[in-house]
Amino acid sequence: MPDAIIEAAQQPPDGGPFAGVFANLADVIRTRAETAPDQTFLITYDADGQRQAHTFAAFAARVRRVAGCLAGKGVTRGDRVATILHNHHEAVFLMFATWWLGAALVPINIEEPPARKRFILDNARACLLFTLPEYRPEVQAQVGELPLLREVVVVDDQLESGIDEAPPGAHLTDEALIVYTSGTTGNPKGVVLNQYNLLADADAIARWFHLAPGERWMCVLPIHHVNGIVVTLLSPLYAGAGVVLNRRFSTRTFWERATAEGVAVSSLVPTLLEFLLEAGEEFGRPPATMRGVICGAGPLAVETVMRFEQTFAIPVWHGYGLSETTAYACMTPLDLPTDVRRRWYSTHGFPMIGAAMPHQGLSIRGSDGAELAAGVRGEICLRGSTIMQGYYQRPDANAEAFKYPGWFRSGDEGFWLPAEDGRHFFFITGRLKELIIRGGVNLSPMEIDAVLTQHPAVRFGMAVPFANRIYGEEVAAYVVPRDGHTPSDTLAAEIRASCAARLPFPMQPKVVLFGTDVPYTSTGKPKRLVLKALLAEQLQEYHDVQFREGNRHAGR
Repeated sequence: MPDAIIEAAQQPPDGGPFAGVFANLADVIRTRAETAPDQTFLITYDADGQRQAHTFAAFAARVRRVAGCLAGKGVTRGDRVATILHNHHEAVFLMFATWWLGAALVPINIEEPPARKRFILDNARACLLFTLPEYRPEVQAQVGELPLLREVVVVDDQLESGIDEAPPGAHLTDEALIVYTSGTTGNPKGVVLNQYNLLADADAIARWFHLAPGERWMCVLPIHHVNGIVVTLLSPLYAGAGVVLNRRFSTRTFWERATAEGVAVSSLVPTLLEFLLEAGEEFGRPPATMRGVICGAGPLAVETVMRFEQTFAIPVWHGYGLSETTAYACMTPLDLPTDVRRRWYSTHGFPMIGAAMPHQGLSIRGSDGAELAAGVRGEICLRGSTIMQGYYQRPDANAEAFKYPGWFRSGDEGFWLPAEDGRHFFFITGRLKELIIRGGVNLSPMEIDAVLTQHPAVRFGMAVPFANRIYGEEVAAYVVPRDGHTPSDTLAAEIRASCAARLPFPMQPKVVLFGTDVPYTSTGKPKRLVLKALLAEQLQEYHDVQFREGNRHAGR
């Protein structure tokens, strides 16, 4: 159970806890199988495009049998079951079977290096690991260092042996997910979410998007992360809707499958919006059933969201959340007319991330923890029924994250503005740890990113800091050109000139570096700090450069 400082932040702003209609996650599965047994719930496409479909009744039966397999292997309430799997129906069955028993799932990104996988398995105290055949040798070699790991099971193995159809044993307060954050330095932190957290956020998402029974949502994001798990798996189940689960995102098949399956909503990240924009209409357009796309989990440029809406004629609902808040906590309201939504996206330098969702509250706080007024930048802080149970075995990190009484500190900078109807609309301006501090002044790299991508030759642009003798840090730009544009001094000068026309001098990139690759997380977030480290050697030569323009600008 969380301690008092965490419990204070878990109180929702409406004064009362979330009171759901389900007793636990197993109750959701059982209810859907009873009320709509023949309705298709889970549709999966593998890497070869092969389709499988499962009704609610078939899904529930399979989950019970896999739960029986887990029980036969000794899994009981409170245990931790780890997976190293990709988007696949077996991964979904294992997930819900674990929750059926009241155990916790520890999903591990298949792209994590071996040392980090071993750390997570050890830190989470996992008793079983389910993995793909290609990862078994890697993990098996480390089993001797993991005394609590009883067995490594390849998903090709028979999962239906053992006790058949184990009875549910879960409570709302049981741990359900331990998701490890992908920190850039040090070991990752385990975010502990219980069944109550998951149901509260699923309820918030279902309400916000008017998620109707029978509607289909498409999942293209990895289901080792809360976005894929909560937004496009659990929320449709909660609402009696359907899921189209893809092995991975593909520009070639995205619109085709959305059309074939009658998809209404998909959850994407800004990188995927860019991929779809780059392809244009070559691989199709949104079907008539498509109400819009959810976008978050990374910096979204104004130009990107405006071009996407204009190109594909469907709304982008921009939201915000973290693993620590279960998933989305803040979202663009669906009741905004198109012109109003686009004005909020384009007028203030950053696309708004919307208003607080049900069971949750947001606030902008200063370094002393005091609430800040409209338009003033500070740290985005959150509270409510979706706030995590804490970082596992990290009292130091918990103390820092819950330093402001009654609030969780996100580590993100932002501000809020009042809407015409009195609602508070929020904006994110960047990670506090990613701010560029030039001459003692904090600069938001996301503002510079947005200007970089306005240049027609720039496919990807990101501002990164580098050490400078005069200002402490200066601004550089890393650019991946669009096809047909060759890196050159002339192009670098054009990009700098474009930024100079739109940004004050301190924010203008003084150096432009070209490349072909971008370090992304598995959920599509570009890693600014990793990029900074990768470019450190190239930027070292600029360390002692005294920019004459800067000296003149400063009046020297």
